Amino acid sequence: MNKRLVENIFKGLMLFSFALVAGSLAFIMLVILVKGLPALTLEMLITTPKGGFYMGKEGGILNAIVGSLYLAIGATLLSIIFSLPLSLYLQTYARRSAWANVVRLALDVLWGIPSIVYGAFGFTLMLAIGLRASLLGGIITLTLLEIPIMTRAMDEVLRMAPPDLEQASFALGSTRLETSWKVVIRQMLPGIITAILLAFGRAIGDAASVLFTAGYTDRMPTSLLRPVASLPLAVFFQLGTPFPEVQQRAYASALVLTVIVLIISLGSRWLAGRLSKYTIK
Repeated sequence: MNKRLVENIFKGLMLFSFALVAGSLAFIMLVILVKGLPALTLEMLITTPKGGFYMGKEGGILNAIVGSLYLAIGATLLSIIFSLPLSLYLQTYARRSAWANVVRLALDVLWGIPSIVYGAFGFTLMLAIGLRASLLGGIITLTLLEIPIMTRAMDEVLRMAPPDLEQASFALGSTRLETSWKVVIRQMLPGIITAILLAFGRAIGDAASVLFTAGYTDRMPTSLLRPVASLPLAVFFQLGTPFPEVQQRAYASALVLTVIVLIISLGSRWLAGRLSKYTIK
């Protein structure tokens, strides 16, 4: 087959794939904007649900916005504590050993497990330790969900660290641990931030894992041991009502969630760009 023909075929496939992905994103954003923007008001953003909110009366989703941020930020911070040392261990000490391959395979399997399974496991764990549906239960479950995502993403980022940089650090007398913490992390910090963002985005948009573990409430979160609302569940419950006004608010809630993720994505890219000035090209 002619090489130019093959090249044109694959170029066409790439353009089709790009158009499919971009078109899907544009369609989703268009639906959310058209259906949700008319219902998005300042009152909806700064107030909690009032009596009759799910029948179309007054109130807002402030409790769900704050609850989602509490859940996602708490789980992400806990995940960093476990994921960063584990990814550094895989790259610094285990590398390409059989044990490292087993760990990576286990993390890949955990990454692919549906979030409802994490919710069921978290619910069983909470029953075993006597913990009710609460902010703490949701954070623990989302942490379990985030760890394999964050660890594998960080692992792939750290693999791209220049070997010459590590060898130069060893030549100066640094230990493996010192090289990892003081050289490799600083060099690959933009990629590590991207890995953290990837896990955060999964956590803040997940509904199944917090349905049984975090519960839901119309009140603002005040304690780790009390139920907490979240935006994905707010969308779910509002869409489940037969009132068109409430269903429209569900799309507005989805729009708010999308905007939050977009702001965090743009902010992380800006921060990664600033930090990249201090890395070796």
